[in-house]
Amino acid sequence: MLTNLEHLGLAVNDLEAATALYTTLLGVAPYKKEHVVSEAVDTVFFQIGGSKIELLAGTSPESAITKFLAKKPEGIHHVAFEVDDIRAEMARLKGEGFVLLNEEPKRGADNKLVCFVHPKSAAGVLVELCQSIK
Repeated sequence: MLTNLEHLGLAVNDLEAATALYTTLLGVAPYKKEHVVSEAVDTVFFQIGGSKIELLAGTSPESAITKFLAKKPEGIHHVAFEVDDIRAEMARLKGEGFVLLNEEPKRGADNKLVCFVHPKSAAGVLVELCQSIK
């Protein structure tokens, strides 16, 4: 079951410049910077109340973020929802006809297991499922 809007992911070309911009805009410093090898991205997370913003910059030409930015301008890349049981939620969504981009959850940023729902099956929105790793 989806329990919470976990974060909003923003694709950026220049992580350093975007971090400075969002630090000024939000009035807070990021709480975490992380390199995610499995996705070939560098991430920066901001916390505003109960909400999070994730800035993502690709680190290789094969990165989904690099490919995204080759076709679209910087901006919203995905919406992430927290789940209690990622495997159960993946099975539920697959049973409802949604197309998942991975068959098994994988390790993502911010100590999470993640799975993505293809935007073509979610009204053009890339949806990420996130479960905290205990």
